[in-house]
Amino acid sequence: MSLTIRPARPDEAGLVLGFIRELAEYEKLLHEVAATEADIALALFGPNPRTFCDIAEWEGEPVGFTVWFYTYSTFSGRHGIWLEDLYVRPGQRGRGIGKGLIAHLARRCVEEALPRLAWWVLNWNEPSRVFYRSIGAAAQDEWTVKRLEGEALARLGQGS
Repeated sequence: MSLTIRPARPDEAGLVLGFIRELAEYEKLLHEVAATEADIALALFGPNPRTFCDIAEWEGEPVGFTVWFYTYSTFSGRHGIWLEDLYVRPGQRGRGIGKGLIAHLARRCVEEALPRLAWWVLNWNEPSRVFYRSIGAAAQDEWTVKRLEGEALARLGQGS
C-alpha cells in the first residue's frame, strides 16, 4: 500500500476540476461550480500562479487533492497557508490519505517557518469535523465569516 503526494501537473487541470466537482457534489454545492478547465489551468499554471494544488495517489492512481494558497497575518507579520479544498474519493477514505494531504501542508509550514495552516469546514459535515479534531485542529468559533458577492459586490465596487 503506497501513498504519494505530489504537485499537480499542467496537463491535470481536468483532473483537478473533476475533483472540485466531486467535492462540490459531496457538499451539496455542485450548482455553485462555475470554474472551467481553462480557469483551473490559468490559476494553477499561468504566468504567476497564486494558487497551488497537490495530488494524492494511492498505488499510482489519483484519489484526492488539496488546493491551497499563502495567506498573511499582520499580527504575526508572517505568511501561513489557507487550505481551500481537501478531498479524497469516498472509496479511498480510511486509508490515511486525507491525513497525509494535511500532513504534507503541515510539513511545508514547518519547513517555511509558517506559523499556521487554516481552513473552513461545513457545520453539517460531522465526519470531517471529527477527523479534524483527531489531528489536533481547533475550531475558531470567535470569528464569523462574511462574504460580499454578486449584486452587493458590484454595487459597492461601482461606488453606489
